[in-house]
Amino acid sequence: MVWRVAAASEFLVITGWGIDDIKLAKKAWILPGQSCSRMDLAPVNYDFDVQAMSAEKLPFKLPAVFTIGPRADDPEALIKYARLVNSQGRDSRNVNDLVKGIIEGETRVLAASMTMEEIFKGTKEFKSEVFGKVQLELNEFGLHIYNANVKQLVDIPGHEYFSFLGQKIQQEAANAAKVAVAEATYKGDVGAKQREGLTLQNAAKVDAETKVLSLKQQQYAKQQELQTLAETRVFENTRKAEIAMADAELTKKSAIWTQEAEVAKIQSVNAAKMREAELQRELQIRYAETEMERLRASEVVPATINYEKKVQDAKAQLVQRQQAAEAALFEQQRQSDAITYNAQRTAEARKQAADAEAYAIMKAADARLYETQRQAEGLIAMAEAKAAMVGKLLKQLGGEYRSLHDFLLLDRGIYQDMARLNAEAIKGLSPKISIWDTNSHPHGDGDENGLAGFASNALGQFSHIYKSLPPLLTTVQEQTGITPSTFIATLP
Repeated sequence: MVWRVAAASEFLVITGWGIDDIKLAKKAWILPGQSCSRMDLAPVNYDFDVQAMSAEKLPFKLPAVFTIGPRADDPEALIKYARLVNSQGRDSRNVNDLVKGIIEGETRVLAASMTMEEIFKGTKEFKSEVFGKVQLELNEFGLHIYNANVKQLVDIPGHEYFSFLGQKIQQEAANAAKVAVAEATYKGDVGAKQREGLTLQNAAKVDAETKVLSLKQQQYAKQQELQTLAETRVFENTRKAEIAMADAELTKKSAIWTQEAEVAKIQSVNAAKMREAELQRELQIRYAETEMERLRASEVVPATINYEKKVQDAKAQLVQRQQAAEAALFEQQRQSDAITYNAQRTAEARKQAADAEAYAIMKAADARLYETQRQAEGLIAMAEAKAAMVGKLLKQLGGEYRSLHDFLLLDRGIYQDMARLNAEAIKGLSPKISIWDTNSHPHGDGDENGLAGFASNALGQFSHIYKSLPPLLTTVQEQTGITPSTFIATLP
């Protein structure tokens, strides 16, 4: 008897004497006739490169890393893991091939029903679907996916779909950027040229108006010089006033034009600053989006994975409970059907047994009746045949009943059986024959004259009696074992 204690991440797997199947424990006494091994519950990382093919028959490679281990909170899963996986070792090639086969099978089946564009755009749904189906398969072996990370899809040499697709997207982005830069340059150049043209047009307009006004004034001055000298001073004064007014007007228009030029210059500067502010705002937006993606990758994605994991666990538990409920319902229905079926079969068997017994009794009675009838018929036929035979024999023997009796005894072997029985009766007997000569006459026993002479002699008769006693007593002793009394005679 040995006391064993498992580590924090281990269980003791005990089999043998007194245990029907498998016993899991953290600590236990190991009795003689029992075997104990340790089962490590620490998850193991499995790194695979799964090759699959889309609905367009385009092959691709899916790098994945799965963290898989037994469920420590599910006794049924632990028993499955101990029975099917633990004996082979967690790092064995068989377990590695098992997990890889399940992942490759589910990935290939799902990828075959989706196009490459659907797989590329719906990578998240694709991964979730693969994880869910792989988890359902691993439940049969008591394993659970603690973490799964699927990297970006990779091209297989000779089928560079993702490379070309990336180049296409990159080229489209580059072309869009070039178009945006060209459009911004166009707007800037056109705006600058428009501002310069307006400035030149306004300056030329002012010059032309100035020259026209100057020519008009010169013509008007020449016309006024032809007038009388008396009006010369008035004309000069009027001309000076007009020149002053023209100067004032020119100054006013020059100020307006200068103001418009300054406004246009300010507008140009403000437009450049506004464009710069817009670009700065877009840059800040890009920075914010980048930061948001970083935060999403560092916080939202693990939370999403945890949520999906919990959803998958809940779905798996729901499926297990549904299966357990269905199994219990099926077992109850099966037991009810079995009870009903057994009752029907029992009733049918009893009925069939009763029918068979009645039929057997009836057939036995018929057989006995038929046998009795046939025996009676046989006896009658035999008696008739015997009577006919006896009649014929008696007729042949001339009516001599004694001769018929002897013939029948000889024919049936009665005399032979009697002779055999008599022979067996005396078989083994060894009789002893004693010959005593009691005749004292000179003649033999067969001489009648000698016997007559002996008989006439009384003394001779008395002597004959005494001579016959010894053989008589000897015969009695040999046949019966009785010894005569001593007063008669004493035999040696």
